[in-house]
Amino acid sequence: MAQSRFDYDRDAPLDVREVSTRPQDGLVVRNLTYSSPFDRRRAAYWVRPERVRPERNGPFPIILYVHWYEPESPDSNRTQFLDEAKTMAQRGIASLLIETMWSDRDWFIKRTQDDDFGDSVKQVIELRQAMDLLLAQPDVDPNRFAYVGHDFGAMYGAVMGSVDPRPTCYVLMAGTPRFPDWFLYYPKLTGEAREAYIESMVELDPIEHIAKLSPAPVLFQFGDDAFHVPEERALAFYEAAGDPKQIEWYSAGHGLNEEATRDRIVWLDERLCLTRS
Repeated sequence: MAQSRFDYDRDAPLDVREVSTRPQDGLVVRNLTYSSPFDRRRAAYWVRPERVRPERNGPFPIILYVHWYEPESPDSNRTQFLDEAKTMAQRGIASLLIETMWSDRDWFIKRTQDDDFGDSVKQVIELRQAMDLLLAQPDVDPNRFAYVGHDFGAMYGAVMGSVDPRPTCYVLMAGTPRFPDWFLYYPKLTGEAREAYIESMVELDPIEHIAKLSPAPVLFQFGDDAFHVPEERALAFYEAAGDPKQIEWYSAGHGLNEEATRDRIVWLDERLCLTRS
């Protein structure tokens, strides 16, 4: 795919507006909004330590968290990783947690397959812009920068990272390798229309992009009881990635579990060079 599809005006003002700021337990949570390139505003949480701890020198390592889509779940939005981001802030890491097009619970049934390709390109651009916002924050370290995405967050992150390699490591949770795997749930298509749709999305499919994340390390996390990502799809996604890479399985469904959270925190801590000797 030509990278020009994902071009945008990097100099356009973000017009960041603060809604609230809450200091708590040695960290700060800012609720803010900012302008999207597509004539709308997005909301985000910026979570950071109150100050750099003496034993952790230099600017803050950073994480961009991108949530899953599960309309029946109360955390199908930027709140999904908020507790995790607070834990990371206590370890000296700052995080941005963003809204996406699937933050709207009705997004999936309101979207059309005619718009899926164009809307997906726009979402990748918005992820790139979110990185601009994150890297514009004071006292952050662009050389210690993790991307964490779940579900659609994992899939769009793989595409984004292939054209904008600013993250230095990735955690991709319960993503499927091809957008039609899920986009064909609704509306249903059959025959030639189905095949034409699948072909139209190949250029964007995460499995076509995942190898380009290398040499940034990638951790894949999957549940072994996840209807939406059967084992063969998970393995295909993993096997298409370049090195270094790691895959972990959990006795869990699509939402994963606390063990996955603990493993992710340890893995991020190590990759962001924060583990105490």
